[in-house]
Amino acid sequence: MYKNYNMKQVTLSLDLEIYLEKNDIAFAINELVESIPSHVFSVFDHQMGTSSYDPRMMLKLILCGYTQSNFSGRKIEAMTKDSIRTRWLTQSQFPNFRTINRFRVNPLVQPILQECFIQFRNQLVSQKLIEEDAIFIDGTKLEANANKYSFVWRKSTTRFDDSLTEKSKIYYKQLVKEKIIPSIHNEDEEWDDKQLNLIADSIETKVSELTEQIDDTEDVTLRKELRRQRKEPKKALKAFREFSDRKKKYKQQYQIFKERNSFSKIDMDATFMRMKEDHMMNGQLKPAYNIQIATNNQYVLAYDTFSNPTDFKTMIPFLTTIKESYFELPNYIVADAGYGSEENYQAILDDFERTPLITYTMYQKEQTKKYKQNPFITNNWKYNELTDSYTCPNNRELHFRNYSTRNDKQGFTKQLKMYECETCIDCPVRSLCTRAKSNKSRVIKKNGNWEYFKAHARELLSDDVTGAIYRRRKIDVEPAFGNLKANLSFNRFSVRGQDKVTQELGFAFMALNLRKLSKFRKDIDRKIRKNKNSKMINLILEFLFCFKRLLGQALLIYFLKRKKTLEAISSVRKS
Repeated sequence: MYKNYNMKQVTLSLDLEIYLEKNDIAFAINELVESIPSHVFSVFDHQMGTSSYDPRMMLKLILCGYTQSNFSGRKIEAMTKDSIRTRWLTQSQFPNFRTINRFRVNPLVQPILQECFIQFRNQLVSQKLIEEDAIFIDGTKLEANANKYSFVWRKSTTRFDDSLTEKSKIYYKQLVKEKIIPSIHNEDEEWDDKQLNLIADSIETKVSELTEQIDDTEDVTLRKELRRQRKEPKKALKAFREFSDRKKKYKQQYQIFKERNSFSKIDMDATFMRMKEDHMMNGQLKPAYNIQIATNNQYVLAYDTFSNPTDFKTMIPFLTTIKESYFELPNYIVADAGYGSEENYQAILDDFERTPLITYTMYQKEQTKKYKQNPFITNNWKYNELTDSYTCPNNRELHFRNYSTRNDKQGFTKQLKMYECETCIDCPVRSLCTRAKSNKSRVIKKNGNWEYFKAHARELLSDDVTGAIYRRRKIDVEPAFGNLKANLSFNRFSVRGQDKVTQELGFAFMALNLRKLSKFRKDIDRKIRKNKNSKMINLILEFLFCFKRLLGQALLIYFLKRKKTLEAISSVRKS
């Protein structure tokens, strides 16, 4: 006998919610989106045109797709038709992949995503799933949606631009010398595409004059001579028009570069970076974005994307983004040595008024015995405060010489104190002390501000409380990247442009948070059920034990009574 199965039976549609498990991820998605205030979605309100899909429904749909590692608009569209949780979230509405993709990259969605992270953090705080004492910051690189051979290098552009300028100047001087065009360029003026266009216009005027002369004369010999004279100006006109176009192209490339050294022709916001996933094993660079996140208890609370590959340049703008768009910064800012710079320490302490728990590059090496016992490291040299001098391993003094101001590439100013040795002539340990080949005296530079920040960092990291907070960093922020790449399989962006990439990343990280929260709730329920089952088993065992004791006592009484009865019967028989 089979269960009743009839495809032709007319049935009433039921709420699909009953088919979902108790702690299905669909409920977490619905709870999060419904917690967002209604006025946040008002940017999508319109009074003209056909009706559109509810932005709440679209947000739930895309988040549901990303939690299932479906990052394609077509795959998310397919989910609306064959997934029960998606059918319930959309209430059996079926937007196509074009609608899904347009909503995903719509710039109006970005503030909604930020509000998602704000509401999600509020839920975590109210449920005491995270602590508000610190955030853990780290970065990773994700490949852009661009070909790995679509590179444009700043050095190449600079070389081509300089070569073009030199070539065009030589050609211009030749034309002036041959009196084909008059001198119209001043040596002090910038040699740009506008100047090249002026030269090309002057050449074109010369060509037009010769063309008119050719048209006005009927003398064959004269016409042939004029054509011969026009040949060189026409050639120069074509060359300078090409020079102008190339100069304009290089100018546009410089505007795209900004402070970077490369970009991709396909996704111009992407920079070529060295990736950990090097399948060719040759250190090949790929177009990518630098992703920065702030976590607590492995939940991603804020994020941002950057085009520069180094981390220490991203700390200040990322903290500014968190403060302005997400939440108030906690007391402790925790990060690894990639963020340890004088500029970052100063900004966190003075501008943001927070405590940086950040190591610097040489922190681990400075803790080793070999480093501390090396007499040729300037940090180990004895300092005399009265004379403001250092003593080298050969017992020669380095006295203060002058102050020096240095500016790095980002414009940050460093104040240095320069110390010079009294003499390094005939020093037996000079080769161990310095690699300089000249016989000049040894000069060292000291940055008092940087030394203060390093001492402050060492003090904080050696403290029991703050040191324990810093040691949580590896087990807090690193797993978030592992889950994103390995478990969620989000290794490459599917959109182009930094704004669109930032929005897609918001969907991915929120999907990661929802998966973690849903798993946490399932584990809690499983433990509760396990405890209930264990309590029931304990009650049954206790009942059986009591029953065993009672049964044993009853049998003992029965056998004692029987023994007495038998003894009485035997005594009667004997009598």
